[in-house]
Formats: sequence, structure tokens, C-alpha cells
Amino acid sequence: MAGDNNYSLGPVPQSARKGVISLTMVMLGLTFFSASMWTGGTLGTGLSFDDFFLAVLIGNLILGIYTSFLGYIGASSGLSTHLLARFSFGAKGSWLPSLLLGGTQVGWFGVGVAMFAIPVHKATGIDTNLLIIISGLLMTVTVYFGIAALMILSAIAVPAIALLGGYSVFEAIDSIGGLENLQAITPEQPLNFSTALALVVGSFISAGTLTADFVRFGKKPMGAVMVTMIAFFLGNSLMFIFGAAGAAVTGQADISEVMIAQGLLIPAIIVLGLNIWTTNDNALYASGLGFSNVTGWSSKHLSMINGIIGTLCAVWLYNNFVGWLTFLSAAIPPIGGIIIADFLKNRHRYKDFANAEFKSVNWAAIIGVAIGVAAGHLLPGIVPVNAVLGGAISYLMLDPLLNRQTSTRATHA
Repeated sequence: MAGDNNYSLGPVPQSARKGVISLTMVMLGLTFFSASMWTGGTLGTGLSFDDFFLAVLIGNLILGIYTSFLGYIGASSGLSTHLLARFSFGAKGSWLPSLLLGGTQVGWFGVGVAMFAIPVHKATGIDTNLLIIISGLLMTVTVYFGIAALMILSAIAVPAIALLGGYSVFEAIDSIGGLENLQAITPEQPLNFSTALALVVGSFISAGTLTADFVRFGKKPMGAVMVTMIAFFLGNSLMFIFGAAGAAVTGQADISEVMIAQGLLIPAIIVLGLNIWTTNDNALYASGLGFSNVTGWSSKHLSMINGIIGTLCAVWLYNNFVGWLTFLSAAIPPIGGIIIADFLKNRHRYKDFANAEFKSVNWAAIIGVAIGVAAGHLLPGIVPVNAVLGGAISYLMLDPLLNRQTSTRATHA
């Protein structure tokens, strides 16, 4: 692993751990994403003012708690999501979550590149393909430098998005006569509250499952918990508020579209570009770690390859693959639930990764993912929460049962 500053195949040493402020910027860079604004716009036009804030706060609190568990596990062990999965899924069994997580992140990277290029083309007339190539390659180059580049990029992007986006929202609210008039707006097509809650949690639970990939660089586990709660409870909530205010006033949920409507073209392009760049680089970084677990190759070079693939396929992914990515993302929440359940049950095993022994494939975890997906779609309640709990509970029940039977057969062989 010489020269592997991503620590893709082992724990992050204490000497490479980072401070709370740097990691907070990285995680806010992940959650500051246009897709959250779009969902916020859907909620803002479908819920009353009070119900909107209730759904956003409860949903992001659920997200924050879920990701904080994963953040604590990542920082206490120093391991990526994919190496953590070896404990519950087995050495080769962990390839399933790695391929699911890595593959979907490459897909979303390509979608993100197109999400930048298409509106900028509409606003400026610059060729879409040229914008895709330039933006995709820039996003790919920065991920080569690992977590350090993510920190620098996020330190620039997060304040810029917050300041410019906040200014735009205040301008939009002022244009309709103040906050009282915004509060008085009633939805023409009301949205069911439980559906709204599922949209909030579902908006980021897939990427949230990769929390350990970033906060494993934290010096202390409780610091990682604080970082994660700030990113998902506060950061993601802010994106929903930006989207809701813009949708209510201008009919556009994306803050960049709102800013273009306000005549702020250059700030809009800056905000849109930084918004997508930070999230896309996090996605690319995580995808490299996933494929590194499967191949044993350097995650740095795999991330670069993934970025080129995502860039070349950006328009096709945007036009044809969003539904499929959403479908695949439904299989991801149970993975996080299973990792959390195994850590709570066997946390002593996570202290010494170098000498840990893994099964080849733990079928309890594989079956647990399938049960978690089924629970998410078939049981009443919040789909992603049911998926997490379904995966975790079924794993805790199946693991001792299936592995006891394996041990018994081995004893009598």
C-alpha cells in the first residue's frame, strides 16, 4: 500500500487523521447537491409551510442518526465502507456492496456532469458536449489528489454556495413581499406527509451509506458523529430550504435556475458548478474505494478511470439511466443497516483489521440485503427506514442460524 494516501485496502493511521473543520467541509460538500434542492422544491409546493419544516427536520434527523452510526464505525476503525463490509458480508461477499455502491456512484457522477452542462448550455449557448468534457475532466483530475483535494475544494465551495444561495433566496422572498406571503401560500396539489418524509430520507440515504469513506479520517469517533450530524441534519436541510423557497417564488427548485431568472448568470453558473463538483468528487472517490476492494488495485487510478467513463456516458446516463440508478439505490440502505448491526454485535473484531479473519461469503448478509429491499417496498411506513431495519434485523437473526449450521456441518465432516 505504499503511496496509497486513500488507504483503500487498510485503516487510516492516526498520523493521517484530519480535524473536525476540514471533515465538516468535505461532508457539507457531499450534501450540498442540486438533487436535494429539487426534492425541496417538490416538498415546498406540496406541503404547508409548517409541514414542510417538520418533514425536513424529522427526515434529516433520521438521516443524521443513520449516517452518524456509520461515521462512528468508520472513525473508530479507520476503515472504508467496503472494508467494513468484509466483517459482515465476508471477503468476497463484500464485493456485492462494493459493486452496488461503486457502480451507482459512477452513474450518479455522469448524471451530475450532465446536470451541470445542460442548464449552462441553455443559459449560454456553449456546446453541451464541450461543457461535459471540460467539467467531467476537471472533476476527475481533482479526485486524483484524494481527501486533501476534497477538503480544499469543499472549503471554497461550501461558503460560496451558502452565501450566494442565501442571497438569492432572500431576494426571491423579498420579491413576493416578505416571509408572511411565503407562509400564506397553500399547495395546489397537497403531498401526503409520510410520502414527503420518505422523499427527505430517500434523497441521500444511498450516498449517506458511504459516510465511513470520508469520516474514517476523523481523529475521534464522536467528532465524526458531530461532523455527520452537521452535514446531514443542517446541510441537507439548508438545500431543501433553498429549493422550497425558489420553487414557491419562481417555480424553479434549483438555486442556479432561480439565480438565472434573477439575472445573476455568472453567480448561478459558479454555484451550480461548485454544487455538483463537490458531490461528484465525493462520489468518484467512493467509487474508487469500492472497486479497489474488488480488484485490489489502487483506488486513485480506479477513480480516474471511473471519472472518464462517467464523463463519456454522461448524456446517456442522464437520459436513460436515472430510473435504473434509483432502483439500484434501493438496495443500498440495507447494506448500511447490516454493517451497523454487525459492528454492534461484534465490535471487538473491528479493532485489529490486519489480523482479522473473514468468511469468504456470509450468506446471512446477502439474504439480509434482499429482505431489506423487500421490507422497504412491502411494509407500511418510510421506505428507506424499513429497508435499513429490515436488513439489520434479518441479518441479526440469520447470521447465528446459518453460521451455526455451517459450523455443525464442518464438525461432523
